[in-house]
Amino acid sequence: MNAARRTLVALGRGAALTGLALLGLAVALVMLTAALLTFMVGMVFVVSPAVRLVRAVTGLARDLSGRWSGMPVDAPYLPAPLPPVPQADGWYRDGRTLYKKPTIPAFNKRWNWLMKDPATWRDLAYLLAAPVTCGLVAAAPLLATAYGVVRVAGGDPLGVVWILLAAGVARWYAPWALRVHGGVAAVLLGPTEKARLARRVTHLDAARTEAVDSQAAELRRIERDLHDGAQARLVAIGMTIGAAEQLLETDLRAARALLDKARDASADALQDIRRLVRGIHPPVLAERGLGDAVRALALDSPLRAHVTVDVPERAPAPLESAAYFAVSELLANAARHGDATEAWVDVSARGPALRVTVTDDGRGGADPGRGTGLRGIERRLGAFDGVFAVNSPVGGPTTAVVELPLAFPLRAAPRSPWRILGGLCWALWPIALFPQGLVAMVLKLLGSPVKSWFLGLHMPEPFQWPVIVGMMLLGGGLLTVALTTTARAMREKEGGGCG
Repeated sequence: MNAARRTLVALGRGAALTGLALLGLAVALVMLTAALLTFMVGMVFVVSPAVRLVRAVTGLARDLSGRWSGMPVDAPYLPAPLPPVPQADGWYRDGRTLYKKPTIPAFNKRWNWLMKDPATWRDLAYLLAAPVTCGLVAAAPLLATAYGVVRVAGGDPLGVVWILLAAGVARWYAPWALRVHGGVAAVLLGPTEKARLARRVTHLDAARTEAVDSQAAELRRIERDLHDGAQARLVAIGMTIGAAEQLLETDLRAARALLDKARDASADALQDIRRLVRGIHPPVLAERGLGDAVRALALDSPLRAHVTVDVPERAPAPLESAAYFAVSELLANAARHGDATEAWVDVSARGPALRVTVTDDGRGGADPGRGTGLRGIERRLGAFDGVFAVNSPVGGPTTAVVELPLAFPLRAAPRSPWRILGGLCWALWPIALFPQGLVAMVLKLLGSPVKSWFLGLHMPEPFQWPVIVGMMLLGGGLLTVALTTTARAMREKEGGGCG
């Protein structure tokens, strides 16, 4: 029953994808019409609604790909342009032209954003190709069933064979068709390199601004600590020594007492300076690395902390420092705000990335949006394009994950034979699916005497349909392998080769 239900669900989803593909074809024709009206008649105002309509349909295709095929596809579009900024004289510049109002510069920016983004035209290519690459493939069992019903209704008992064939292959074919859709969506609707680079630049620009602000705040804190702590103690020591010098000739015992007091004050000042240095960059971190530094934190923590370290080598000092202070803040928060008694810290390598996981048995409820300490961790990690995730349900436990990419050298992956196979599949699948499969099927249905180079039509009559259907399945299988290898290569490239 469960297998039958899964098959029916997959068939229903395939029918939905077919409907979406047909809708997308209509939207693609609307987009082409809008482009013709724009470039031939000058009706530029029709482009923006058409592009928004295209992006709405392709956005739905991305969402369905993530939910139905297990291949999530991120939005590929370049960041939206910022509003025009007036010059010092109040005019708005667009190229070599000045405008009193921002209307035309804003329109030009939006026009360039929509029309010069490669993702716009890749969306259009997807919508034009989807009826064949997704719709026809997904609807094949339903189409075969409908064809069989029509033949049975016409008095041809061989129609039952089509119905039975569709029912027999639907169990494995329907989920496979969903994966084909996911592969096509990942290749045509995924982010381009230009879009990835633009988003990365935007993210790094925001991270740089936060890092500069955080650094300025850190410098102010250090200055305040020096002024209120070590500097004040050193001034007091100087005054005490001066008073002792005046008492050397008159009261030696009092002078000795003042010198003892100055010595104790110098020891306290030294402790303040050491604490300040540890807050900037702990000596144990510089000398012995992140693993021993985290173990030292665990020993100083009021929690029962268990530390596991598994890294191949030392990461760059700035990354080690960011990870160290993140662990320090998380352990302090667990003890101070989470009422935790025990914590587990795992430091490991994930390919070229450094991952630190901190789990405590506290009462949970930690929220980076409310906690300044957690926001400080995000700012510190943002300077290195790091990721900070917190899972802290009310009642606990709390798990925080810190990941810093490119902490370790990239290892060159050996060339996979699957990539070679994928290249061959990209070259061969159209031949099997279209001429030998779909075109031969149309000629067979029309009863055309033309056989040309179509293999299925040269076979004896009982074997023509099996060969034609086999060619279609072969082309679909080759397409699936090609899309799978391409999507895997894209994921490996995004993950820096660590997948």
